Amino acid sequence: MGRDTLETYRAKKKIPLTIVLDNIRSLNNIGSIFRTSDAFRVERLMLCGITATPPSVEIHKTALGAEDSVRWEYRPSSTEAARELRREGYTLCALELAKGSVSLENFPVDCNGRRYAVVVGHEVDGVSQGVLDLCDHCIEIPQEGTKHSLNVAVSTALAIWHFYLKLR
Repeated sequence: MGRDTLETYRAKKKIPLTIVLDNIRSLNNIGSIFRTSDAFRVERLMLCGITATPPSVEIHKTALGAEDSVRWEYRPSSTEAARELRREGYTLCALELAKGSVSLENFPVDCNGRRYAVVVGHEVDGVSQGVLDLCDHCIEIPQEGTKHSLNVAVSTALAIWHFYLKLR
């Protein structure tokens, strides 16, 4: 299939997008987010709070080795991670249903040097309020079914794709 070696992939330019995992409890979701991040050259993942970190057999089951190719960092606090990203000049976006949120397809991505961080939240509780308070934007994915939420790995993949289309 002509896939990159680990060394070649690591040397490739990444899109200016960091994904923050705010207390994600499912190791399968974490692994899936690693795999999607690899596919679309996300610059890094920040694993925060109760979010598990590699090495992990359960993460590997869905990451399939992407935990080795995608740069990741651990932070004990999602709020501190958000503050750090803000100091580094990132535009912080929570992927969350909230008052005043912007629909994903209408969210403008500036591809002229701006760096973004998308925060995805706990499978039941969502993005923590302390992190929401630090975000510049809330982005939501429009849904027309009977449910009001998507699996966190699925919604993260949709958001990554949106940013990838603009930033690649």
